[in-house]
This record gives sequence, structure tokens and C-alpha cells, in this order.
Amino acid sequence: MLDFGQNHHGLTDAVIYARVSSQAQVKAGQGVESQITYCKQYAGYKGYTVHRTFKDSGITGSKADRNGIKEMLAFLKNNKNKRFVCLVDDVSRLARDIRVHLDLRDAIDSCYAVLESPAMTFGVDADGRYFENMQALSAMHHREKNAEQTKKRMQARAINGYWPFPAVIGLKHERKSGHGKVMVPDEPLASIIKEGMEGFANGRFQTQSEVARFFESHVEFPKNRHGKVTVEAANRILTRVLYAGYIEMPKWNIDLRKGQHEGLVSLKTFEKIQERLNGKAKVPVRNDIDADFPLRGFVACGDCGHPLTSSWSKSKTGKKHPYYMCFKKGCTSKGKSIRRADMEEQFEDILKTMTPSHKLFTLVKDMFKRAWDIQGENEAAWRHAIKQEIIAKEKKVESLLDRIVDAESSNVITAYEKRITKLEREKLVLEENLSKTAKNKKPFQEVFELTMKFLESPLTLWNGHIEHKRTVLKLTFRERLEYDRNSGFRTPIPSSVFNMLGDFCASKTQMADRQGFEPWMGLHPCRFSRPVHSTTLPSVQTGIV
Repeated sequence: MLDFGQNHHGLTDAVIYARVSSQAQVKAGQGVESQITYCKQYAGYKGYTVHRTFKDSGITGSKADRNGIKEMLAFLKNNKNKRFVCLVDDVSRLARDIRVHLDLRDAIDSCYAVLESPAMTFGVDADGRYFENMQALSAMHHREKNAEQTKKRMQARAINGYWPFPAVIGLKHERKSGHGKVMVPDEPLASIIKEGMEGFANGRFQTQSEVARFFESHVEFPKNRHGKVTVEAANRILTRVLYAGYIEMPKWNIDLRKGQHEGLVSLKTFEKIQERLNGKAKVPVRNDIDADFPLRGFVACGDCGHPLTSSWSKSKTGKKHPYYMCFKKGCTSKGKSIRRADMEEQFEDILKTMTPSHKLFTLVKDMFKRAWDIQGENEAAWRHAIKQEIIAKEKKVESLLDRIVDAESSNVITAYEKRITKLEREKLVLEENLSKTAKNKKPFQEVFELTMKFLESPLTLWNGHIEHKRTVLKLTFRERLEYDRNSGFRTPIPSSVFNMLGDFCASKTQMADRQGFEPWMGLHPCRFSRPVHSTTLPSVQTGIV
């Protein structure tokens, strides 16, 4: 049986305060409820009646600003007509900082309450106060020592390429044999973030606002209390090198290094994102450009050349109708609406005309396949060149390190260190490229599947998601299309890819065996030797005899 001693001050009313700073204490059996149970047992032996219990979970003892503490002090102040005994499991549960302990001790005394603990006796004389303060000081030392040791362990983990903090969105910690906790992709968020980052790097998304809206369009992506994904949240993702599979912590003097986790994007893609973020600012895309009007901002007025705007108009019956229109001051077509269905139907007709024939598409596909094979043949030489460049950068780093040793000026040393950091970063990019080429090369069909689908039929991709529509607009045409209210679309200027397809179409027309020319002579295959394999189509003139 426990013996807690006698009740010497004659008080019978009590309150209990309990606190834990982490979930680890709960798992170890040192949770809030176990403290409360122990204090209630103590109160029973002392003959105290417990009126209230106050608790704080997951709160550090180095701060006095705690909800449980404030509620307890408020209760004691409101009941000064009755003296209470304030029970704590241990002095460290009240505070783990000497200044905080003294402040709380004074606050409890001012409420005419008495502090007690089953673990120690709080004396009122000089010796008792000294022992109490030493216990509080010891608790503070224990907290600070734990913090130092924890920080050292976290730094050591980070130096070895492990992320020692809670996982970021899109990644999660999993235990791996021989490694402890390692971050792995957290699907489906990982794929969403990967697509958003790569889309910003390759220009699919022009601004952080577009990336934020892309994230927001996915139900699975976490949003703020307003149901939005802010630009700041998107920017945090775009600037985290963790998503490239690397770790960098300047505040701990840990420079960029390969992490133990797999990245969602390549380091090269991440560096491209940083270049775009630090480069010339882009004009933000308007929030009202959405799936209702995919051609808005891309089609210009045929009279003034100003981009058309769009809106929903309500008829007398209350039904809404979509229109494109021009609001340029001085334009003859200002305010005159164009039915959305008419314009978009004509636009789809243009896309149909840009669909190559099956024979031509097969020829272009064969050209891509041959280029793919040639690239594979040259890969060994390319890998050798990368290795030589890595060696050259290592030699430059060694040379700069030698110069730092001999340098006396702090400015010169700083300049050398910045140059070394840049070279090390460039070397990491090269090493990443080298490691990726070492992996099994994906088959041609898998790599060019989406590209082939787009070239085979831009209209098919246009009939998909709004992001696919914008991709078609960016890749198919070089400039804005002009639309005349009476005659429709004017001749579009296709992109270089479709210009190439147009040239092939022209070549194909020239190869036709026409009898309308004077003089005409038939082609005789027997006059030709077997030609060298080439992707260049011969002129019809070479076959005339």
C-alpha cells in the first residue's frame, strides 16, 4: 500500500493538473490519464475532494501559455473563498523552465492555493524553496539536453540523406529495413504534384496561379478552410527540392545532397522550375477563363485584332446563352455577339483539316522511330561526355579548394565558396542524368504514345479536359486565330510541327502521276537502281525520261 503521509494544512478541496508534451509519452504509459489517476489516488489517501481536472496534451512545458493552465488559474481565481490544493504528478508536469515555474508558482500562490505532488514535498521555508527550485532547474536542464540530443540526431539523419521532419504533402514516411523511416510517394497526391511541377517546368502552366488551380481541381488535394489551394501553397511545392529526391538545409549548414527517398520529378526539372520562378514574371491567367470558354484569349477579333472576350447572356425567358464578343473601343464589331457553338464548331473543322492521312502519319512515325534508334546508338558517347564533364567539375572544385586555403581576403573566400556550391549543384544534375540513362530505356511506343495521339488527331485531344484543350491551342498554332463575324476564321498559322506535316502533304501532291502535263511521259521503274533508304521524298522530276 502507498503511503503519502498526513494532511498537515487541513485543506480538503483539490484540483488536478496534468500535461504531456508528445504522443511518445502516451505510448510509454506516461499519458495524461495515468497522471490524473495517480493524483486521484494521492487525493484519496489525503482525504481531498477533487473538484476539477485540467490537462494539456502535446504542449511543451517551456511555455506558460497553455489552455489547461489558464483554465485552472481562472477557476482558482473565481473560487478564492475556498482554498484549494493544486495537485501535479511531478514538478516537471507544471513546467520545464525555471522562469515559467516561478511565474506559475506565484500565480498559484496569489490564488491562495497550495501546490502538492505525490513525488515531492513543496516546503515553505528557505530549504524547501531551494529544493523545489533545484528540481525545476533540473527539469529545464533535462528538457534542453533532450532538445540538443534530438537536434543532433536529426542533423545526423539529414546529413545521411534522410528527412527528419514530418513528411510533406505528396510524400509519407514508411519504415524500411536498415534505414528507419524513409519518405515514399503518397498516392494519389504524389502523381498530382508531379504533373503540376512538370507542367510548370515545360510551360503547360504559365504561372503559380495556374498550378494552384490545377491542384484545386482535384478532389483529393487538401485545401484551406475556404476550399481553395492558395498561390503560396503551390509556391511552397514548386520550391521544395525534396520533391526532386534531394535534401538541403542551409540553417544547419547541410548543402544539397541526394536523399534516401525517390523524388517525384528530376533535379533538372526542379532547376528549370526555379529558373522560371526567378525569371521574367508572367501575366497571371484570369480566374474566369474556364471550361465554358476554352477559346477565350486565344481568338482575336477579325476587325481590330484585339482578343475576344466572352460571357453568358440571359434571355427574356431567363435561359442563359454563351457568346464570344469584342469590347475594343472603336471597333466596328464592338458589343456584337458571336454564338459560342458557331465559333467552336468552325474551330473543330479547322482541327479536322489538320489531321494527316494514315500513310503520312505512318511516315512521320517511322521518322520519329528512326531518330529514337539513332539516339540510342549515340547514348554511349553521350554518357562518356557526361562522365568527362563530371571529372572536369571535380577538378575545378579541387582547384578552388586549394585557392581557398591560400586566400586571405574573406570576400575572395566567399566568392570561391559560392562558385564551389554552384559547381557541386551542376555536378549533381549531371550525375542524376547519368543515373537515369543507366536505367532500362522505355520502349518507343510508351514514350511517344501521347505525342502520336496528338499528331494523329488534334481533335481527339481537344475533346478532353480543359488542360488538354489549352495544350492543343499552344502546340497547334503559332499565333492567335482571327475570327470575322461574317466569314468565320481566317487562315491560321500552324506551329512548326504542323508546318512540317504540311510540307510533307505538299511533297505527296507533287509525287502524283499526272497526265495533264505537256509533254507527259510515264514513269518507268526499270530505269531506277535501288535507292538508299532515306526519309526525304524525291521530286517527281527525277523520274522523268
